[in-house]
Amino acid sequence: MLQEYAAVPASEVEPAPDHLSDAEAAALPLAGFTAWRAFSTKSGNAKAGRNILVTGIGGGVALMVLLFGVAKGCNIYVTSSSTDKIKRAESLGAKGGVLYTDEAGWPKALRQLLPPDRPFLDAVIDGAGGDIVSSTWKLLKLGGVIVSYGITSMTPPTLPMQAVMKNIELKGSTMGSRREFGEMVRFVGEHQIRPIVGRVVAGIDNLRGIDGLFDDLERRQAVWKIGRENGKSRQRRSDQTQIVSWRLILLPSGRTNVLHQSPAASQGF
Repeated sequence: MLQEYAAVPASEVEPAPDHLSDAEAAALPLAGFTAWRAFSTKSGNAKAGRNILVTGIGGGVALMVLLFGVAKGCNIYVTSSSTDKIKRAESLGAKGGVLYTDEAGWPKALRQLLPPDRPFLDAVIDGAGGDIVSSTWKLLKLGGVIVSYGITSMTPPTLPMQAVMKNIELKGSTMGSRREFGEMVRFVGEHQIRPIVGRVVAGIDNLRGIDGLFDDLERRQAVWKIGRENGKSRQRRSDQTQIVSWRLILLPSGRTNVLHQSPAASQGF
């Protein structure tokens, strides 16, 4: 839904962290919120030194989990269909990655990357589904966790008895609560985290630019979000009862229509 103005309770909005551009702020809520609950709330392993596998790096949620995990001091490992995406993830702090296109071999390749003093995964954050449990249960510690925030493969994950006997937990995860949203925004501000925004296409009537975003989606290069942007930021408006920022993550008023793409080939994804 696109609109110039919206009226919502002040308690339902969060000021965008000051270090973010308007494009970065627009790219944060959906992917960041989904990633925050999956990683911070559901995995139970958002702690320094934990080994976390993030599948399908390049997607918006996966990238935010990577950024959150690095900021927490976790050892983040990734899977991808592209060596370029893995290299880009490593430049953002990932410890390493493997190509999931090698269906039989990638779990063994990943095991070789794990640190000798902690040669197992603590948790897996996954958005694809399919064979994720059967591919990772041997790598997970006893009682390890697999968090599923989506099933892009269109095949629901199954839980083999070996995983049951190892007490592996498979948890579903959606966006989250109002409290979790506030926690996520504050964490982004405290750690100066910037969502990956590869390209900004100005104008809803810019059909050529919009078609280019769909072309990137077909090539599996990017996911994009609709946002809004203008040259004005950090303007503030006051009344008798409260001060509300005009630059709000959930209420970005007075901005021109923009399509935000995150991530994009120009950013290595």
